[in-house]
Amino acid sequence: MINTPDKLPLISVLDAATLGSDLDLSPLDGVGNVTVYQNTSPDEIPARIADAEICLINKVKLGEPVLKDAKNLKLICIFATGYDNIDVAYCRSRGIAVCNVVGYSTDSVAQLTAGMALYLAGHMYEYTEAVRSGRYSAGSTANILTPVYHELAGKTWGIAGYGNIGKKVGAVASALSCRIIAHKRTPDSSVECVDMDTLCRESDIISAHFPLNDATRGIFSAERIAMMKPGAIFINVARGAVADEAALAAAVSSGRLGGLGIDVYSREPFTEDHPFYAIKSLPNVCLTPHMAWGSAEARKRCLDEIILNIGAFYRGEKRCRVD
Repeated sequence: MINTPDKLPLISVLDAATLGSDLDLSPLDGVGNVTVYQNTSPDEIPARIADAEICLINKVKLGEPVLKDAKNLKLICIFATGYDNIDVAYCRSRGIAVCNVVGYSTDSVAQLTAGMALYLAGHMYEYTEAVRSGRYSAGSTANILTPVYHELAGKTWGIAGYGNIGKKVGAVASALSCRIIAHKRTPDSSVECVDMDTLCRESDIISAHFPLNDATRGIFSAERIAMMKPGAIFINVARGAVADEAALAAAVSSGRLGGLGIDVYSREPFTEDHPFYAIKSLPNVCLTPHMAWGSAEARKRCLDEIILNIGAFYRGEKRCRVD
């Protein structure tokens, strides 16, 4: 329990619905007086943090317009590693601390990345549909081998962003006997590092694991998507805005890309006018609802880390600070 001069700090959780209904938030009661909101629209934010000392968010966007009147706010904790939805510069100017959580979702995201690669490379949609539809049972042969699929062994897996998650994906890809190449800001002697153009040209599978910032926004441009090998598989479990989504949709629709696995979008949820809406049912497209980070184990780890961040803040320590 946090010892403060008068009482436990007031904590507002603004979007608990994004954390999953199975996650028990009661451990937060040990570090504050907690008010939980399932969802919070932008116009509801100011009133809901007006008296709070700590604000906990996942997807809610926090900038000057909604923060300027939160006079008691001392700390923002995000249930995530990426914090591009927080105006950190404004928080710094106000003396509001900002903490993220690092490493909690590595296994969860790597697992989905590998699952998408195997699903798409093995044409699992088509093969399971052959059985589900009754076509296999109605046939006269013991097996169906179309569409043709290929082993991943010997293929090149390009990893864009070689941090904790990228390295974990690399370990999985190595176990599948893939050649690994990576693009990262600072070279790493443990992997073959290449520039982005080379990664796009040489990879049979590309998976994106970048944070979203000025350097990575749109890094998979239409020009780079056009460089990719015919039949390549592209997987994005980073942020939607690192790629030109319209160009990806066009490439997979035309058959230039062999498969598309996407868990993140520039608009979440994406609506009917989004480029991916028209391709969502294609057999070589695997779209998931931003769930890669969210295994039960990962969400529990994330909550545990946030509680440690809050405790460290009130002890005057800097832990997972990004401000």
